[in-house]
Amino acid sequence: MRVTKMHALGNNYIYISEWEESLKDIELPDLVRQVSDVRKGIGSDGLILVSPSEVAEVRMRIFNADGSEAETCGNGLRCVAKYVYDRGYVTTSEFKIETLAGVVGVQVFPMEDGDVHRVTVDMGPAVFGPEAVGYLGPMPIGRVETALPLPGQTSLQGTMVSMGNPHFVVFVPDAKDFPVADFGPQVENHSYFPQRINVEFVSPRNREELDFRVWERGSGITFACGTGACASVAVGVAKGLLEDKVVVHLLGGDLEIEVREGRIWMSGEAVEIFRGEYHFAGH
Repeated sequence: MRVTKMHALGNNYIYISEWEESLKDIELPDLVRQVSDVRKGIGSDGLILVSPSEVAEVRMRIFNADGSEAETCGNGLRCVAKYVYDRGYVTTSEFKIETLAGVVGVQVFPMEDGDVHRVTVDMGPAVFGPEAVGYLGPMPIGRVETALPLPGQTSLQGTMVSMGNPHFVVFVPDAKDFPVADFGPQVENHSYFPQRINVEFVSPRNREELDFRVWERGSGITFACGTGACASVAVGVAKGLLEDKVVVHLLGGDLEIEVREGRIWMSGEAVEIFRGEYHFAGH
């Protein structure tokens, strides 16, 4: 099957066009796990399917590296926008993409060579609270925060917020040095979150810059998470710690996040790495 590998700030996925490939007889979780395997497959944070939509110009389905399907992905949306524009599936610079979390508006910015390198996405409003993330623990603090009990008589306090997918945003003294690999999986798989959750560890440099690290549900540590960056800025603005326009510093680079009239706007890169053929062992 024909595949494309793309990344946005190092958050990399394998992209398959259902305009070109038929996957109806393939067990998608098996395909995703094999493709994502860095030793026996291509190596990626997961797989994204690009297909026609009945409610938008294009549809995106995103799968984590463990084979589970997610609702949406900010970095994936930017890459899908580049993917369909560069290939002529859409011909306008502003269009809509369907996801499991709803329909999202995007704008691409073609360069002189015609290819897209930068995309802005209207990520919609942030939704706070336990219902938005499937929380089943004790009554939250102020309805949006909770202190998760962890092994070793420790706890971790964070804010529950959805950007179409669930996030737990934790403000820490120094995100760059925080032990994400230790705390991330404990929060993702905590009994309070039976559907699992994405976990962000963030610390403001000032009111317009935010250091960011993430443990993504189903993928672990990744270089970037667009929805997580949006969720973190939304929490920081709500807490009065950040301005409405923030540069988020991720492992893979920077994202520009703006809170405008209750909606979150995300701008950043989208990069194609290669196109090729993949031989699926299970097909």
